Order: sequence, then C-alpha cells, then structure tokens
Amino acid sequence: MSVWVRTVAVLVAVVASAAGVPAVAVASPVATRPCPPVPSVSRPPRPAPPRAEPAHRVVGGPELATPGLVTPAGVAAPPPVPATSWLVADLDSGAVLGGCGPHEYATPASVQKLLLAATMLPKLDPREVVTITAGDLDIEPGSSAVGLAEGGRYRIETIWLGLLLKSGNEAANALARLGGGPAGQPGGMRAMNAEARRLGAFQTHAVTPSGLDAPGQFTSAYDLALIARACFADPAFRRYDTTLRAVVPAQPALREKAFEIQNDNQLLYHYPGAIGGKTGFTDLARHTYVGAAERDGRRLVVTLLGAEVTRQRAWQQGADLLDWGFSLPRDASVGRLVRPGELASPSPPSGTPPALAAAGGPLERPGQRWTRPGPLLGATLLAVVATVVLVGWRRRHAAVRRRG
Repeated sequence: MSVWVRTVAVLVAVVASAAGVPAVAVASPVATRPCPPVPSVSRPPRPAPPRAEPAHRVVGGPELATPGLVTPAGVAAPPPVPATSWLVADLDSGAVLGGCGPHEYATPASVQKLLLAATMLPKLDPREVVTITAGDLDIEPGSSAVGLAEGGRYRIETIWLGLLLKSGNEAANALARLGGGPAGQPGGMRAMNAEARRLGAFQTHAVTPSGLDAPGQFTSAYDLALIARACFADPAFRRYDTTLRAVVPAQPALREKAFEIQNDNQLLYHYPGAIGGKTGFTDLARHTYVGAAERDGRRLVVTLLGAEVTRQRAWQQGADLLDWGFSLPRDASVGRLVRPGELASPSPPSGTPPALAAAGGPLERPGQRWTRPGPLLGATLLAVVATVVLVGWRRRHAAVRRRG
C-alpha cells in the first residue's frame, strides 16, 4: 500500500470518528492478491448472501475488506489451500496474520456449534441431569448424531462431549433448548445471535443450533475466529474439546447400553501442539474447519470455509496454514480480532483511539492517550484528506500520461 493511500486511510478514520462514523486505522503494510481457485464440484445452489455492509467488512482493519488474499508484506506466501475463505489469527494477542476473503459470507455447517458453545457454556450447569426429548432428535436423516436416546437422562457434561467430539446434531438441539429458558430452542437461537453480535461477529446469523443448512444462515472466516477465540478462553471448552474419547452412559430404563465415542478432530492426533477445534460438512457448505495449536508459547487459530477435499482433508489444510502462521514474525499482522463487547460499547476502551474502537484497527499499545477531535479539527482534517487524494490522483495521472 502506498504512503499516500495509507495517509488518506488514517485521516479518514480520524475524521469519521469526529463525525461519529465507524472507521478503522491502518495496520502494517500488507500484500493483496487473488485467492487460489477452488475446484468446481456438484452441489446445491448457494443461497444469495445478505447485502454486504461496508462497516462490517472492515471490522478488524481495512485490509481485511478484500475478497482476495491478504498477508503481511514481505512474508512467504501461504499454502494454496482449496477453500473459498480462511483466516489465521493469534488467540492471545488477537493479531490477524493473514486470510483469504476474511469477510466473505459463507455457510458454516457444524463449526456453528462453536457459537452454541460460546453462548451456552456459561449458562448451563455441567452436573445437571436432563432428559432428551423427541424434539431434540428431530434432525436431518443421516446427519451426524451421538446416539442419545429419547427419554434418556444424561448429565449436561455428557451432552457437551457428544457435541464437540461427534458433532451430534441432537446434542446441539438439546443444548439450545436447555439454554433458551422458557422459550426453549427458539430462545436459544436468539441467545446465539445476541452472542454473535456481542463478539463483533456481525456477519454471522444462526438459524439452526447445529449448523445444518437453513435459509439465511451465514458466517465468515473472520467471525469464526472471533467465536473460536471466545471458546478457547473458556477452560470447560478446552477440556471438552481436547477429550479424545468418552463414554455415553447406559440407560437401563430404555434398555440402552453404554457406548464409547471418539473425537473426530484429527488435528488432535496428528499435529504437535494441537489444542482443539471443530469439523463440519454439508453438501451446501462443503468442508468447514476450525483448528488451534500452541507452539513456543504462541497460540494460533485457523478457520476455513467452503473447502474442497482434493489431496488433503480440511484439517490438513488447516495444519498447513497453522505451520505458515507459526513461521511468521510475532509482530506480523494485517489486522486484529476485536474484543468481546468492544463494538457494542458506547465509549471506546481506555487507550484506544476513538477511530479504531468501532471496527478494530491495530493492536493496542500501552500508554497511548487519545482525544476526540472537535468539529473544527474534523473539518480541517477533511480538507487535508481531500488535498492528499487530489495530489495522489494527479501524480498517478501524470505518470500514466508519461507512460502513454
């Protein structure tokens, strides 16, 4: 990005802040180019995504508002994975290390269960014993299930294990119902969408708790990283998500025997330092994946949407992107993950420029102090912006005439 364009972007952010318009500041220099092509496969027609909101596409930084590949300038190119969108971020600092179409709408499949976990884990007592209903078992025939029995009585902890190890859709229905209060599952869906907004995942809208396809259900690679970060901040999630095998207890009254379930996330078995994640697949969404790992005290997360399995499974594509992320300098970034509640807050967090608070921006630096510019300064800056834009345009136009 040229100096004059970066200057314009910063000034626009400050002016927008003075006017009360959400904006962001510019992160470190980045490189952008088209994403690698994804193999064409036969699948149902994709639903039309919602109208793109410009303010939502710049959450985390302006460089993320691209349908293409965005990486820090001067670093090695990431592996060309066959996914329509992806993102790699640091779980602790929040730095976004790179992505492909980070804010492009996509359908989530079962990685949506992470939003369910982020929403319901704080609400439900894992020791409580609950009864599975016929409505909980109302899932798409042939879709993933744990094997919970209607009328069976299980600890909520067992249902969480069934959700995260085996991606049980009946487990998702039960947890949404139980966490939805008197309104049941519809209340659970409202809570999930409210949690997405609290996290700053404005491109996420859940219609089913399990991620089974439904009209109007969308997410993005960036949003998934926000949701995953919230999950990995919860010790209970980390414990469930890294469990390799568990036993679903017998139900003597129903003549149901106990049985064992194993974790489907192959990253845990094959990637050194893996700390969890979630798999997903539907014919419409194709393969979706979230994976996280720790190396040398650094925790990274990768999110993939719309992936095709050619020579690698989705988790292997994620592993390659994690390797790439770990190879980058610790201060490399193209944006950041906003903090939970940050965008909903009426006032910017302490030490954060007002122009950055609405939609993200660079990582915070201790000791910064910012004040909101008054109307006169805002008008002055606007004039400066116009001047810089005009000068830049004239220089480029003159260069074109010289080349012509």
